[in-house]
Amino acid sequence: MGRHRGVLCHLTSLPKSNIENIRKFISLLAENNIQSWQMLPITPPDQHGSPYSSPSAFAGWGELLESGNTNKMQNEDYWLDDWALFCTIKSHHDNLPWTQWPAKLRDRDPEALEKWRNTPEFDIEISTQQSFQTGWNEIHNFAEEKGVSLIGDLPIFVAHDSADVWAHRELFQLDKEGMPIVVAGVPPDYFSEDGQKWGTVLYNWDAHRKENWRWWKERMARIMRLFDIVRIDHFRGFHSAWAIPAEDKNARNGIWQEGPQSEILQILIDVAGSKNRIIAEDLGIIPPEVTALRIKNNLNGMAVIQFGFDGDLDTNPHYPKNISSEQIVYTGTHDNDTTLGWWNQSDKGRKARVRDLLYENENVVEGCIRLALNSNSNLTIVPLQDILGLDSDCRMNTPGTSSNNWNWQFSWDDLIKSRMKWFGAL
Repeated sequence: MGRHRGVLCHLTSLPKSNIENIRKFISLLAENNIQSWQMLPITPPDQHGSPYSSPSAFAGWGELLESGNTNKMQNEDYWLDDWALFCTIKSHHDNLPWTQWPAKLRDRDPEALEKWRNTPEFDIEISTQQSFQTGWNEIHNFAEEKGVSLIGDLPIFVAHDSADVWAHRELFQLDKEGMPIVVAGVPPDYFSEDGQKWGTVLYNWDAHRKENWRWWKERMARIMRLFDIVRIDHFRGFHSAWAIPAEDKNARNGIWQEGPQSEILQILIDVAGSKNRIIAEDLGIIPPEVTALRIKNNLNGMAVIQFGFDGDLDTNPHYPKNISSEQIVYTGTHDNDTTLGWWNQSDKGRKARVRDLLYENENVVEGCIRLALNSNSNLTIVPLQDILGLDSDCRMNTPGTSSNNWNWQFSWDDLIKSRMKWFGAL
């Protein structure tokens, strides 16, 4: 049981996100028989530090990896020029959103754009990406040598103020001025009584179909060059997406818009080369038809131990005994409290249901990790905070809030060494 194990830890949670620290972390995993490292998206984050609302679906976050070398980038022509233009023009216009740029730039007049290609800033943006890529290739090769697979994260949506939306307006649901008509989010659920209004733009699926899914093929190919496996965040958005009127304050008045379903999934699987290289994030309130879509396309979903002890335990897909080999199991994700924090916030009933599965005097966090490893899943991923047994003040993100997130970092000390050894030996 629990044949493969991995750690969930974003690059920014390392003491420094440089190549030396990253190699050290990969070595620590390899020494302890930990085969996978999952991280959050490595595209540039938004102004709140969230990597899930990026100004690019393709660019690497240049600040993460400073590599002295810059080699020519292969395969990146599709997006690199647009990204460098976007950053250069934006920085010259007080970082205003592209919809507020002078009309010729907003609407991508070819002559107006050409002028910006001949600036030092444009060259700097290109070389930043080349430097990132060089460093990343070094890390990826090192991980491969050490037998550690890298698991990336693909947010289904991109930010409105992004190079992608500016360069491909027709692929998104925008008005004539380029402003969103509707935005993405989720209806009221377990996490939030008003639902969540993410503000990311929704796709015009017919336009994607018309261009034979080129943008999606390029995007998937890009992330598969960077990672061995990819988690598709908010998988249900391919089935249907919650479309909220852009002017609404909360997410209550949205409607479900149908997505391309198997049509796009088969394309993404083809690009990935194998269904086993994709994890479908199917958390939250998931209707049976979304689960059916995942199963029809033979994709692995997710199970989260923290969700396993509520409702009817016989039918709860996260209850340890119900977890199947078609699910990747986690104790929690970047959106959950740490397992210790979750336990401390749990009511008596939930605590009793958890205790039923623990050994006598077993530490609850260690018990939840054991339950995950002993489930029928082929891969168990545990957030580093849970391996270290940390409390709520170390959680990565609280959904629906925009401050004090994405900041947690560990330090190189005896705790991390001894706990990784413990996790690897389970």
